[in-house]
Amino acid sequence: MRRADDATALTFLGGAGTVTGSKFLVEHAGRRVLVDCGLYQGERQWRRLNWDAPPVDPTTIDDVILTHAHLDHCGYLPRLVRDGFSGPVHCTDATAELARIILRDSAYLQEEEAANAATYGWSRHATPLPLYTRADAERAIELMRPCGPDRRLRLGSAAPRPDHEAPDLVEVALLRAGHILGSTSPHLTVGGSTVLFSGDLGRPAHPILKERETPPAARTVVIESTYGDRAHPEVDPTYPEMAAAIRRTIDRGGSVVIPAFAVDRTEIVLLALAGLIDRGDIPDVPVWADSPMALDALEVYRDPAHRDEIRPGALEAIAGMSQLREARTAEESMRLNTPGTPSIIVSASGMATGGRVVHHLRHLLPQERNLVLLTGYQAVGTRGRSLADGAREVKIAGRYVRVRAEVVQLDDFSVHADADELVAWLGELPERPETVHVIHGEPDASRALADRIRDELDCAVNVPRLLERVLLD
Repeated sequence: MRRADDATALTFLGGAGTVTGSKFLVEHAGRRVLVDCGLYQGERQWRRLNWDAPPVDPTTIDDVILTHAHLDHCGYLPRLVRDGFSGPVHCTDATAELARIILRDSAYLQEEEAANAATYGWSRHATPLPLYTRADAERAIELMRPCGPDRRLRLGSAAPRPDHEAPDLVEVALLRAGHILGSTSPHLTVGGSTVLFSGDLGRPAHPILKERETPPAARTVVIESTYGDRAHPEVDPTYPEMAAAIRRTIDRGGSVVIPAFAVDRTEIVLLALAGLIDRGDIPDVPVWADSPMALDALEVYRDPAHRDEIRPGALEAIAGMSQLREARTAEESMRLNTPGTPSIIVSASGMATGGRVVHHLRHLLPQERNLVLLTGYQAVGTRGRSLADGAREVKIAGRYVRVRAEVVQLDDFSVHADADELVAWLGELPERPETVHVIHGEPDASRALADRIRDELDCAVNVPRLLERVLLD
């Protein structure tokens, strides 16, 4: 049921206490707008929330705004639609294109996991069901309404009241966030107040994308804290640690497996490999892009319609890789488990939670000659985090697999702003916000960033609890 009062309120339906599952509900005068609709990933305690009944009746939500197309920001949308949401989903053109790819892939994996659980008896349920189906994903995709090039929206009016016509309840500006193609920081004007959501903020020196935009003033700010307790090391564009690890692996006759997010991370990794090969820092061995989703996303990045977000010439080096190979079919992917010659395999998913990289790990982890290169943040509870923490075995498809391969984690590839960059972004606001809510981080990272913001900006700071409701007016 809708609330009877006209209070302008914000409820943290996800992204509180963890880096995944982002969902933030803005309410005013009977209208409900959900900013992001992300899937929980990582630890089981969080993943189980995907299966719980939604904390808000989806039929009462009027609009969804997506900050970007990563699964932890858009991946719950098919379930929301399955449970009754039928309103528009607002986002940029690029986010809509990438989200179509990601949601279709996610739904396929959900169905495949349910089928495998039924076949091999992994589930405690007699008839395992997917969280959502490909049909649910298609219904969600049909609701997407890409915004125009000015990235400004006016989200409808409530029913007129007896004494006056209702105004447009929510005005939205989608500011370039520089995290992945199409990513934005939504700025909402609602009920006479303003609230700015960072979304996932990119780094000022993203190797492919142009820098994020300067944010406008906002009374309330909701900011991510993925790296809220640390600063990224200075990135050497020659990637010497990556080059050394690849060289010693190829010298011993092994292959390199790089779990990489299909969107943005694959493009950045391929760009880095192209540079290493071009300079002669690593041998020119076959480089396999083993993810149909990543290959489709690469085409979106290359689309001239999105050139206003791309640094000039950034993607040309990838096109010039002489040994870049595409593995589109399942059969091509399986053959890479016994490649016959040292190779580099770039495959999704980035935290090794699903996708084709899982079967590569199952076959290649037990062999000492091989290398797993982790290229970004690994959330607690993921297979990638276990490998980064030095696990001697990992569980794959219901069985434990011995880890004998070399594992190297690189800090050069994150496109999340670090603590210094997050505070700098807040400092760019023309006026100090009254309140800052710190979300989308592990508890220690969120608390560290909150303390720093409180000390340096001298404003009220909150690390929200899950389902906490605060007023914006």
